[in-house]
Amino acid sequence: MAVYILGLSVFALGTSEFMLSGLLPPIADDMDVSIPKAGLLISAFAIGMVVGAPLLAVATLRLPRRTTLIALISVFGLGQVAGALAPTYEVLFVSRVVSALACAGFWAVGAAVAIAMVPVNARARAMAVMIGGLSIANVLGVPLGAFLGESFGWRSAFWAVGAASAIALVGVVTRIPRIPLPDEKPQLKREVAIYRDRQVWLSIVITALAAGGVFCAFSYLAPLLTDVAGLDSGWVPWVLGLFGVGALIGTTIGGRVADAHLFGVLLSGISASTVFLVALALFASNQIAVVVLAFLLGLSAFYTAPALNARMFNVAGVAPTLAGATTTAAFNLGNTSGPWLGGAVIDADFGFRATAWAGAAMLVLGLVAVTVSLRLRGGAPSRRIAGAPAHPGGERHTGSEQAVAVERGAGL
Repeated sequence: MAVYILGLSVFALGTSEFMLSGLLPPIADDMDVSIPKAGLLISAFAIGMVVGAPLLAVATLRLPRRTTLIALISVFGLGQVAGALAPTYEVLFVSRVVSALACAGFWAVGAAVAIAMVPVNARARAMAVMIGGLSIANVLGVPLGAFLGESFGWRSAFWAVGAASAIALVGVVTRIPRIPLPDEKPQLKREVAIYRDRQVWLSIVITALAAGGVFCAFSYLAPLLTDVAGLDSGWVPWVLGLFGVGALIGTTIGGRVADAHLFGVLLSGISASTVFLVALALFASNQIAVVVLAFLLGLSAFYTAPALNARMFNVAGVAPTLAGATTTAAFNLGNTSGPWLGGAVIDADFGFRATAWAGAAMLVLGLVAVTVSLRLRGGAPSRRIAGAPAHPGGERHTGSEQAVAVERGAGL
C-alpha cells in the first residue's frame, strides 16, 4: 500500500507537470500574455526539475526519508494552491518553479523509499508502480486538467491537483513507514566524478534533445488543434488523452525491448518521432491526421524513454545517487528548451505548425548524438547482465560500463 501511495503522489506530480499543454490559451487570455509567454510556464517547471533533481538528491541524503517526503509533498501542494490563486503571471511563474523543486525532490527521495520498502526481487515492480503514476497522469490527469480548464476555468485544474496532493499527503503520513538511514554515507566525491565521462554527457545531450524535440510541439498542441486544424476546444482533452494512451503503450513496449536492444530502441524511437513531427507539420490542417499523429507521437516518445534511462545508468552506474537525478535533469532540460524553441518560432511569426518542424530538427541532432555515442562505445552489444539487480543502485561491470536493469517507465 505504501508503494501505491507513492504512485498516487507521482500521479499528482505528473499531472501538474504536463497539464499546462492543454491550458495555455485560457491562461494566456486571463493573464493577458501571449501563448508563447504562457508556454514559458512549462519551461519554468522544467527548470525547477533540472536544478532540483541533483540538488535535492544530495541535500536530503542524510535526512529522515519519511519526514522529507512529507515536507516535499506539502510544499508541492501549497505551490498548486499558490498557482490557483495567482493574481499575476509573475506569481504563477514563481509558483511553478517552487512546485517543480518539490516535485524533483520527491522523485529522488520517493524512488529510494520505494526500493527500501520491498524485497530485492520486488524492486522493479515497486519502481513500475511509481512510474506508472506518471503514465496514468498522461492518460487521465492531463486531459482531465484540460477538461476542467475548459469547463470551469484553468484555475480549477490547479485546485484539483492541490486536492490530489492533499490526499497523497495523508497517505504518506499514515502509510509510509520510517526508513532507516544507510549505515555507510555516500561518497559524493566519487559520484561527481561521473561527469568526467564523455559518454555521460552524450547521454545527457541525447535525453535532452529527445525530450525537447517532442515537447517543442506537444507544448503547443492545444492551439495547433484549434487554430490550425480547426477542431473545437472541447476536443483538446480527448486528443491529449490519446497522447497519454500512446505513452502508456510505448512505455510498455520500450521497457520490454530496451533490455536487449538499447541502441536499436534509441535509433528507431527517435527516428519515428522525427517522422511523426514532420508529418504533423505537413498535415497540421487535417483534423484526422493531427489526432492520429498525436497518439503516434506519444507512443514513439515514451517507447524511447526506458532506453534513455538505461543508458544513463549503464554509463554512470558507479554513482547511483546522481545517475537517476541526472536523468531527470536531462529530461527536463529538454522540457525547458523545447517549449522555449517552440515559443521562439511562434514569436517569429512562423505559426504553430512550425513548432513541429523545430522539434524535428532537435530530434535529428539527437540521432547524430546517438550515432556518436554508439561509435565511441565500440559496437559492444547492449544487454542486461544476468543476475544484475533491477534498480539503479546495484551494478555489475561489463568492460568500462555498468550494466543495470532498465527502469520500466518514462522516468520524468
